[in-house]
Amino acid sequence: MAKLTFKPGNDEIIINTNGELPAVGIKAPDFTLVDGRLNEVSLASYAGKKKILNIVPSLDTPVCAASARTFNEKANHLKDTVVLMVSADLPFAQGRFCESEGLKHVFPVSTFRSSFADDYGVRLVDSMLKGLTARAVIIIDENDKVIYTELVTEITHEPNYDEALAALKDL
Repeated sequence: MAKLTFKPGNDEIIINTNGELPAVGIKAPDFTLVDGRLNEVSLASYAGKKKILNIVPSLDTPVCAASARTFNEKANHLKDTVVLMVSADLPFAQGRFCESEGLKHVFPVSTFRSSFADDYGVRLVDSMLKGLTARAVIIIDENDKVIYTELVTEITHEPNYDEALAALKDL
């Protein structure tokens, strides 16, 4: 279990996750997520590619939207890499968001009908955000090995994009 903070103004709220992120160096846990056409996708759906899992609570918040835009901008330069925007939003809402923002280089996938949040240790278990996912970045190489993780400990902050993308350059 990890502890996060949420500072909406002057108040600080402590939020717990259900577990820990997968450890760097292990084989990534398989997952099933739902795409915009309500198809299930898994780790095997992206075989042979590097995978950036940009996990966010909801694309309907300013920080999550900024994260999606930033990874979209940086993703078009990455070869053999897919950026999955993982959130609890319904696939229809994710699709509308990406279309309205003109995002072409990230692929939104939903935790709808999925145990992903539990399996990856990112389900928020208390506070008014209970049931959503924590903000995290997990990078998985083309052989499905976890090579980078970041759990953003203040939920209103963006991830460290430069550090995450540097992990890809080391491959």
